[in-house]
Amino acid sequence: MFDLIVIVRVPETDNIAPVADALARMRPLCLGEDGCVSWEAYQSEGEPGRFVLVERWASRAHWEAHDAGDAIQKIYVPEIMPRIEREVHPSAPVSSAR
Repeated sequence: MFDLIVIVRVPETDNIAPVADALARMRPLCLGEDGCVSWEAYQSEGEPGRFVLVERWASRAHWEAHDAGDAIQKIYVPEIMPRIEREVHPSAPVSSAR
């Protein structure tokens, strides 16, 4: 398994709703991709301009192939990337990290 956490910050308030909408539209596309085990986007209740994406892929290769898919190429790159700052963290559960 390959787990990924992406922390997204939307600096401009006017961009929060469009980013949230785009992330919601990405979800079914991601889940339909080969090797996607789970994909969730969470929006902070206390800080609405902060989102956390939690992704689980069957392998790192599946996640890398995801970069060429419609979710990334038709939504994430053109609609989300220009509006955000982000941190990408390949991750492991604490119980597995040791």
